Amino acid sequence: MPELSVAVFATDNDQRAVLQVLVDGTSVARTVCSNPTMPLAASDPAVRRTQTLAPDVVLVDISTDGITAALRAVELLHQELPNAALFAVGPMTQPQLIVSAMRAGVREYIERPTTTTDLLEAFVRLSATRRKPGRASSRGKVFTIVNAKGGSGSTTVAVNLALALQAAHQNTALIDLAPLGHCALHLNLKPAFTISDAVTNLHRLDSSLLDSFMVRHDHGLQLLAGPANPTAIDPSAADFARLFDTMVGLFHYIVVDASSRLDSATRLVSNLSEKILLIAHADVASLWSAGRVAQYLGESGSRDRFALVLNRYRKVAGFNEAETEAAIGAPVLWRIPNQYFAVSAAIDRGVPVMQQGTTEIARSISGLAEYLTKDDLDVKRTAWSLFKTV
Repeated sequence: MPELSVAVFATDNDQRAVLQVLVDGTSVARTVCSNPTMPLAASDPAVRRTQTLAPDVVLVDISTDGITAALRAVELLHQELPNAALFAVGPMTQPQLIVSAMRAGVREYIERPTTTTDLLEAFVRLSATRRKPGRASSRGKVFTIVNAKGGSGSTTVAVNLALALQAAHQNTALIDLAPLGHCALHLNLKPAFTISDAVTNLHRLDSSLLDSFMVRHDHGLQLLAGPANPTAIDPSAADFARLFDTMVGLFHYIVVDASSRLDSATRLVSNLSEKILLIAHADVASLWSAGRVAQYLGESGSRDRFALVLNRYRKVAGFNEAETEAAIGAPVLWRIPNQYFAVSAAIDRGVPVMQQGTTEIARSISGLAEYLTKDDLDVKRTAWSLFKTV
């Protein structure tokens, strides 16, 4: 007997019939209803009928001439059927559409036209995730770390934040998006594969293959490493959209070290992120750069999710935090204390500060991790830290 029940929404009659045949052809799923219109409100009869059937998956077709209506339908269906996994079938040539669909609640974005194999792989991923102990049904959250200017410390913050999230919540991944990756050095790891291997195998990427491309740290954190040598491979934004579509279905938290990479891929990942942390110092050059980086990355709609993290923080005469926030257009979220020599030694030894006991900087980064996830906890607690911004 098929394991998954599927409700299909597609305005094109031929496409709707094809999707039903493809779903039923996977042998692991069956179509329980097929709707010819995109719902506009919760009172829509199609929504009520679908709620009554309680499908495991809602499959929405996004045609090129009905993108806006389909995205509105996705948002509505995500709200009205919270226990169903939302899949979308749409064109892979529009990265921003993929981002919008994922932010609207889509769990799997499948290329249009699709095949039985594509749907089968998506259904298998869903079933595997549901069986995975301790994994919530919701999609994971992405935190992207970006340098305001070179040398601000994004990799140090990303590595230690990821370790803090792993220690507190488990099931955390670290992705090195830098053109030349340093996360593996910070963790004293020697990965056999990099993010380039994952991207070039997107056509067959599933949880097992992705796991083989990642390297696991002693503390359980999984790293998808950046290239160890400059590479000519330049994945498209659509490639990164597909990669992250898989990642957010498998991990609770994903920390991305974008370092000083500023391109369409970083913009796309920023749009997928819960928070984009701009790592800056409390000096004119760094803060000037932070404003320009925020403006560039925020042009595609993610500006409201930016926040400043002041690294190597020390009190500076004449530094006005309120004026800085107003000029950059982002709040100062956190201050990490200046312990340069401790951090430098940690990098040289491949032993991050989060592994070196309750140092001042380790407590600060743990506090940052708790602050970023405070709304996700069943029992909300107020994180205490000398460096927390209230």
